[in-house]
Amino acid sequence: MIGWKQVLWLLGILMVGMPVWGQTEPELIKEVGEMLSRAKAENADVLAPKSYEEALKLYRQSQEKYTSGQGNLSEIRKNLSAARLYLEKSSRVIKVAEVAIGGPIKARSDAIAAGAPDFSPELWREAEEKFNEATRRLEDDKNLNDVKKRAEEAEKKYRDAELEAIKANYLNETRDLLEKARRDDVRDRAPKTYQRAQELAAQAEKELEENRYDKDLARSLARQANYEVKHAIYLAGRIREMKKNKESEEDLLLAGEAPLADIAGTIDAIAQFDAGYDPVRGEIQDYIRTKQDQVEKMSQELAVKESQIRDYQARISELEEQLGGIAARQSELQKRIEAQEKIRRQFAEVEGVFDREEALVSRQGDAITIRLVGLNFASGRAEIRPDYFPLLTKVQKAISVFPGSRVRIEGHTDSYGSDQGNLNLSQDRAAAVRQYLLANMSSLEVSQTEAVGYGESKPIANNETPEGRTKNRRIDIVIEPNLPTAP
Repeated sequence: MIGWKQVLWLLGILMVGMPVWGQTEPELIKEVGEMLSRAKAENADVLAPKSYEEALKLYRQSQEKYTSGQGNLSEIRKNLSAARLYLEKSSRVIKVAEVAIGGPIKARSDAIAAGAPDFSPELWREAEEKFNEATRRLEDDKNLNDVKKRAEEAEKKYRDAELEAIKANYLNETRDLLEKARRDDVRDRAPKTYQRAQELAAQAEKELEENRYDKDLARSLARQANYEVKHAIYLAGRIREMKKNKESEEDLLLAGEAPLADIAGTIDAIAQFDAGYDPVRGEIQDYIRTKQDQVEKMSQELAVKESQIRDYQARISELEEQLGGIAARQSELQKRIEAQEKIRRQFAEVEGVFDREEALVSRQGDAITIRLVGLNFASGRAEIRPDYFPLLTKVQKAISVFPGSRVRIEGHTDSYGSDQGNLNLSQDRAAAVRQYLLANMSSLEVSQTEAVGYGESKPIANNETPEGRTKNRRIDIVIEPNLPTAP
């Protein structure tokens, strides 16, 4: 059997001095240079290293000889022809490699993306050695089973290097801080916080090992661990300082009251701690919630006013541009304005149906959104528990305020779990609410409703905090009133 080397040797002999019609030496050099660039982009230097290296060497020799003016043109063309043959071979080897050792190639790419060459240099080196053995054997037409065996060994090492790099990216700082805390006897002064940091770091590492390609939960756990160990270091330092200054427990409690008193002062409240922190904290929270409600209401009213202004402007433009049909157009615009005013009154009615703990009602343009903050599902489940039936009865009442409207039930999740799993879960939960409403509302037609799952794609809060994730796990009921069409 004739091997690659013999084929290249024979073709090289045939092509020595053979003219490439219509091409000058500079054009040939440019063409081979472009072939080299394409080959490099296809990872020829990795998957067909011998052929690529030979082609590169011949190309550089040809380029240098031509530039210096000392080379024989026939020799230059011979080298360029041989370089092209090597590159053509590398292209064929790459195609075979993509089929035969596609898994290891993907593992190598993932390891690079994770930073394995920097964060896991030893494992990366071992993986590269095995992979290079495999690709060179593939290029030399060696036994394919032997090639695959070596490539699979490389794949395992690449995956190990990738995981080690991912852990380093997420946990190195936390590990360093935990070691510093251990040396500084932090666990003796702040044992609970220190232990919490250790537990979170262990959970993050376990999550990375079990689900390295969905890093949202691991990232959050790592950040929490990082915070807790820094918190522990601070607490230990503060405790050390207290002992040094001989501060009493009363001093500590009074120091804790001071920040709350400052915050209360900014809202014109008098902070009194004769019943502890809770009354002051509650007053501050109520103030913030009231202001948030006011801002939300003002934003909605502004959106309504802007919509009305647009309609008025359209009406003015129509009057200015055309004289014919003014009465009919004016009538249609007036109907739309009246319909929007009616929606405003209906919106106020729907707002009064729910308590803050049950739902938040908002308006975006003409659409009404009922965010069911009081509706929860068991983890990973889509069944509606009977204790939520009263809340959904209120939803039915709210929908009835807008007869003939389209109703869209939207399901959302937080970012923990796989993207596809979250998408499926959000769809199932939205569908469950839709089915409940259809089963209990004779006035609601199937064609008027739809259930849509968005998974984790539309967060409304920070997924890094428990409170934020709770807000993101939600069902939104979107009511789209049937308004007259603008003329």
